[in-house]
Amino acid sequence: MNIILWIIIFILTFFLMEFMAWFTHKYVMHGFLWVLHKDHHKKDHSSWWERNDLFFVFYAAVSMFFFMSGIVPYGSAIGGGIALYGATYFFVHDIFIHQRFKLFRNANHWYAKGIRRAHKIHHKHIGKDKGECFGMLIPPLKFLKQNK
Repeated sequence: MNIILWIIIFILTFFLMEFMAWFTHKYVMHGFLWVLHKDHHKKDHSSWWERNDLFFVFYAAVSMFFFMSGIVPYGSAIGGGIALYGATYFFVHDIFIHQRFKLFRNANHWYAKGIRRAHKIHHKHIGKDKGECFGMLIPPLKFLKQNK
């Protein structure tokens, strides 16, 4: 196995997952699977678990498939890139933005503020239509520029 190619595929997969997250969020979560995502847009959460978390479980299963299948060349690199994105998603979205654990409340960095601001704009729409800012790690530039 070529380790350089493995690393390239791993990193590429991680960055492609941002596009997959944006696409899935915009066209699947705010589309035909809104029934699973709508509880995430509620103001009041009666449980720590949301049906929306099933998307996280889905991508974890996809990651495990690539790790375990052995039929895809460099499957461990692909599975690893997906897993790293999933861990990053959990850290940034669930812990940092939504404060499922009360950590990093006072982050004062321009990038951190931009991510939070873009996500807040996304959540101002409680319905499935008229949404904006569907990505996670790459918010629209206007939200980053406001913080410099």
